[in-house]
Amino acid sequence: MAGTNSSAWRNWAGNVTAHPRNALAPASTEEVAEAVAKAAARGLRVKAAGSGHSFTAAAATDGLLIRPGRLTGFRALDRAAGTVTVAAGTTLRRLNETLSAHGLSLANMGDIMEQTVSGAVSTGTHGTGRTSGSLAAQVTGLELVTADGSVLTCSAAENPEVFAAARLGLGALGVITAITFAVEPEFLLRAVEEPMPLDRVTADFDRLVAENEHFEFYWFPHTAGCTTKRNNRAAGPAAPPGRLSAWVEDELLSNGLFQAVCSVGRAVPAAVPAMARVTGRALSARTYTDVPYKVFTSPRRVRFLEMEYAVPREAAMAALLELRAAIERSRLRIGFPVEVRTAPADDIPLSTAYGRDTAYIAVHQYRGTPHRAYFTAAERIMTAHGGRPHWGKLHSRDAAYLAGAYPRFAEFCALRDRLDPERVFGNDYLRRVLGG
Repeated sequence: MAGTNSSAWRNWAGNVTAHPRNALAPASTEEVAEAVAKAAARGLRVKAAGSGHSFTAAAATDGLLIRPGRLTGFRALDRAAGTVTVAAGTTLRRLNETLSAHGLSLANMGDIMEQTVSGAVSTGTHGTGRTSGSLAAQVTGLELVTADGSVLTCSAAENPEVFAAARLGLGALGVITAITFAVEPEFLLRAVEEPMPLDRVTADFDRLVAENEHFEFYWFPHTAGCTTKRNNRAAGPAAPPGRLSAWVEDELLSNGLFQAVCSVGRAVPAAVPAMARVTGRALSARTYTDVPYKVFTSPRRVRFLEMEYAVPREAAMAALLELRAAIERSRLRIGFPVEVRTAPADDIPLSTAYGRDTAYIAVHQYRGTPHRAYFTAAERIMTAHGGRPHWGKLHSRDAAYLAGAYPRFAEFCALRDRLDPERVFGNDYLRRVLGG
C-alpha cells in the first residue's frame, strides 16, 4: 500500500484545503479495508478523495485521507447483463473511453470526465435528460468498506437497504471501492447547438424538454440571449465537428477567450455586462453527430465556484426569471452563464431528483471574483421554490432544512447510525448537512 506523510489536499477550484494526518493510496479493496480498520482503532477519521471536483469540503479530513490513484481499472464486463464493474478511483474519462472501445456506453452523464466514478456518484453528479437520470441512477451494484473494515457487496438483491442509500451516500456510509454500472450498446447522438432568445426559451421550456432526449441551455446574465443544446439519438453516420471548428468552439472561445474575459471582468467589474453581450454572441450555431461521451462532455479549463439547486421542473422558469430580476435590480456583475438542465424523478433517498421531475439551475463565478452576494440571492430564490442543493456544490443549507426537503432523510441517517455510529467517516461538512 502506497503511503505518504501528511500534506495539504486542495480541491480543483482551490476553495477547500485540508491537512490530513496521513494519506494512503491503496490498490485493492483489501488494502482499503485494512486501512479503515487501523485508522478507526487509532481514533482517526477517514475520508476518500476523488479528483477534487466538489466545491464543498465533502472529502476533507484531519485524519486519514484515502487517495484514488491506484484503485483503478476494470473488474468485470458482462455483455449479457449489460453491466460493467470498475474500481472506485477510475476516472469517467477512462470508463467512457474503454466502454467505447468495446462498443458500449452509459445512457447519460455530466459535462466533464475528470471525476472519479465514486466521487461523481457519491455527490449526485448528473447531466440533463428527459428520461435518463444521474450517474447514481445508472448504478446497479457497489462494494462498500464500512467503519469496522467489513466489506459489503450491495445491489437490489444483496444488502438492498444499503445499496439504495449508498448509491448517493456522500461518503457518509463507508468507502466505495467498486461500482457496477448499467451499460448499453454504443449509440450516436446528434447535437444541435444554437443561440435562442431567453424569452423564447422560457416560454417554450416544457416543449423543448418534451421534444428532446437531452435539452439544456445557458443564459448569459445582462443579456437577453441563451445558448441551447439539444441532443437526440441518431441513426448516423457519425459526423463529428472538424478538428479546427472543435478547437475554435471548445478551446479558443469556451476556454481561451472566456478565460481572458473573466480575468478582465474580475479586474474591471463595470465591464462585465458589455463583455457578456460579446461572449454570448461569440458562440455560433453548430450541428454534429458523435458517440455519447464526446457529445455530453467538453473541456473545462476556466476555474470557477458554483452553486446549483434542483427545483421542481414546473417551478424552474419562474425561479430563473426571479433570478434575472434580482440581478437586474442589484449591482451584481455576473460574467458566467447560468446553466439549466433537467432530470426525471428517481428513487434514491438523497438524490436531488428524488420523487419529482427536476430542473437544475446552476450559478457560477470566476475563481477570485466575489461570489457570496450572488450565491446568497440565488439560494434565497431557489429555497423559496423548494430547492435542494447539489451535494457537491456550494450552499448554506443544514440538516434542519434538508430533513424537510428529503422524505427519506431520517431513513438515511438511521442507516448511517447503524453503519458508522462512531462517525469514522464524518467531517464538518457531513455534520452540517446530516447532523450528528
